[in-house]
Amino acid sequence: MLISAIAVVAGFTLLVWAADRFVIGAAATARNLGISPLVIGLTIVGFGTSAPEMLISAISAWDGNPGVAVGNALGSNIANMGLVLGATALIKPLQIHSATLQREYPIMFIAIIFALLLLLDNKLGRGDGLLLMGGLALVLYWLVRMGRREQDGLDPMAAEFEAELPPEMSSGRALLLLLGGLLLLLISSRMVVWGAVEIARALGVSDLVIGLTIIAIGTSLPELAASVMSALRGEHDIAIGNVIGSNIFNILGVLGISGIILPYHMDPEVLGRDFPIMTGFAIALFALAYGFRKPGSLTRRGGGILLAGYLGYLAMLGAASMQ
Repeated sequence: MLISAIAVVAGFTLLVWAADRFVIGAAATARNLGISPLVIGLTIVGFGTSAPEMLISAISAWDGNPGVAVGNALGSNIANMGLVLGATALIKPLQIHSATLQREYPIMFIAIIFALLLLLDNKLGRGDGLLLMGGLALVLYWLVRMGRREQDGLDPMAAEFEAELPPEMSSGRALLLLLGGLLLLLISSRMVVWGAVEIARALGVSDLVIGLTIIAIGTSLPELAASVMSALRGEHDIAIGNVIGSNIFNILGVLGISGIILPYHMDPEVLGRDFPIMTGFAIALFALAYGFRKPGSLTRRGGGILLAGYLGYLAMLGAASMQ
C-alpha cells in the first residue's frame, strides 16, 4: 500500500502543476486568437480547473471503476463548497459584486436538478451521459454569449480576469504548454486512479468512498489554492466564481463523460446520501452568500458553517466505512 500512497501523492502533485500549465497555455492561446478576458475566464479557465476531475473520471470509468468517477464528481462539488469556500471565507471574507456571477448561481442549481432527474432510476447510462454533455455544451454557449455582452468591462469580473491572465507569449509556446500540460494531466491522472483503487482494495472500502474523499479532496486542491490567492489579492468574484464554474463542469461534464464511457448502476448511497448532501451545500451557499438586490457576501461565520458541515460529512463517511 506504500507504493500506492506514493503514486497518489506524486500523481496529485504532478496533477496540480500540469493543470496550471494547461490553463496558462489554453488562456494564452485564446488571447492570441482575440478572445476577451471574461470569455476566457468563464469558459477556458473554468474547463481547465475541472480537467483533473474529467480525466480521472474518464480513466476510472475506462478501467471499470465507475464508482470512483461518480464519487469524484459529487465529492469534488461538496469539497468545493464546504472545504474550499469555507476555508477561503475564514481566511478572507468574500464580497460578491459580479452580475455575471449572480447569474451563474441559478445555472448551478439547474445543472444539479437536471442530473438528479436523470439519475432517479439509480442508473447512469450512455443516454444520460450524452444529455449531461449536451447540457454542458449549452452552458458553454450561454457563457460565451454572456461574456461577449459583458466584455466592455462593466462587470468587475472582467477586470479581475484581465489581471489574472498570463503574460503575453508566442502562439508556439502557448500551444506547447497546452499540449504538454494535457499530456502530463493524462499521466498524473493515471497514477492517481491506480493508487486510489489499490488503496481502496487494501482498506476494504468502496470505490465510491475513495472517490468522495481522497480523490475529491485532491482534485479540489487547485480550486482551494486559486480561491485563497484570489481572495487575498482582493479578487473576490473570481474566488467564488472558480468554485461555481467548477461545480457546473463537474456535474455535467464529469458525470457525463463517465456515463458515456461505462454505464453505471449506482450504489444506493449516491441518491440517498451524497446527492442530497451536495444539494444541501448548494442551498446553504445560496442562503449564505447570494445578494438579493444588493452585492452578496460570504462572511467568516458563513465560511465556518460550510467548513464544519464538510468535516461532519467526512466523519459520517468514515463512520459508514467502518460498519
